[in-house]
Amino acid sequence: MPSSKDYVRDYKREAQTAKNRGEDKGSAERHRLRYAATKLGMVKPNDGKDLDHKRALSMGGSNTLKNARVASKHDNRSFPRNKDGSMKSNT
Repeated sequence: MPSSKDYVRDYKREAQTAKNRGEDKGSAERHRLRYAATKLGMVKPNDGKDLDHKRALSMGGSNTLKNARVASKHDNRSFPRNKDGSMKSNT
């Protein structure tokens, strides 16, 4: 079901829910990737940016710098939407 036009995601609550469900098992690998990207100057600590995977981990991508790119939190964590607020189809 699509979200309303003025909906704002609560990332902290989503993270806590994922942690409670046991869905946050890959955090150590993501932290290592973030640390490596910080050392290379791709990102800075607490800059509000995410490291996006060019090829998703669920599609066989890896947690390497070759498969990473810098993206805003909004671009990395939201789904494409139509003008009316409904989600675009992935097919």
